[in-house]
Amino acid sequence: MSNLLTTEQIAEFTASGCLFFDALIGDEINKEFLEDIGHTEIDKIDIKKHFENIKSTSSIPRIIAGTPLSKSYLEHSPLKKIFNNDVVKGAINSLVGSKCVIDHHFLHLTFPTKFFKTNNSRQMSQPNHQDSTIDPRKTFDIQIFYFPTDVTKEMGGTRYIPGTHLRIVSESGIARYQNMLGQKHIVCKAGTVGIFHHGLWHGAGINFSDNIRYMFKVRLAPTEKQELLWNPEKKYKPLSNRALFWTDENTDITVNDILTKKYP
Repeated sequence: MSNLLTTEQIAEFTASGCLFFDALIGDEINKEFLEDIGHTEIDKIDIKKHFENIKSTSSIPRIIAGTPLSKSYLEHSPLKKIFNNDVVKGAINSLVGSKCVIDHHFLHLTFPTKFFKTNNSRQMSQPNHQDSTIDPRKTFDIQIFYFPTDVTKEMGGTRYIPGTHLRIVSESGIARYQNMLGQKHIVCKAGTVGIFHHGLWHGAGINFSDNIRYMFKVRLAPTEKQELLWNPEKKYKPLSNRALFWTDENTDITVNDILTKKYP
């Protein structure tokens, strides 16, 4: 029970649509993951060859949609180790349950500017979008983002707009909107894991660095009712009654504060 999310973390996910666990996965597993996907020294390859290299050498398995997460990755593989991490497992169980299934997974690569110049092709960012808005269910999926390397500002980390998961739109109908008020960009250390509500507006940025940016994404769907799955020992307790416009010196952030935070 101790690794399940707290009520405060659930409130943060409810309000913003995301949670982050910085540098959660250790260097050894990060290195093992990069080796398994066929990471190559950047100066020795071009885009086409690198994709071919990954397709021919990567140990990432093909998984049929609906496969239980618990049966998706080989024992002792870096991906199995990542999803067996106590914090990752606790967060997943708290949001979509212990019997969740995989919708899909994908390894995203964002190449540096010099590769596009070499190939005389245009370098573009990914437009803002909301994933799978054709899904009519009232439940929600989560998307696990794993970053095996450091992501600097120059690398064009995933941008996202907190709170937008509460507004359903046509998937790419927001593509024309750029630099939205309140948007953020992921800048993180190697081993960081992010968890997004599947409806959060997001998109990949342009990589202006000299290194390839990797991001492995897994979308998970629940098979049980998503109700009170988090830590039952830390459920919200109502605040004591007080005047409507009460002010004091108490600076503790409450669940009320988290849930009523405004996002542009």
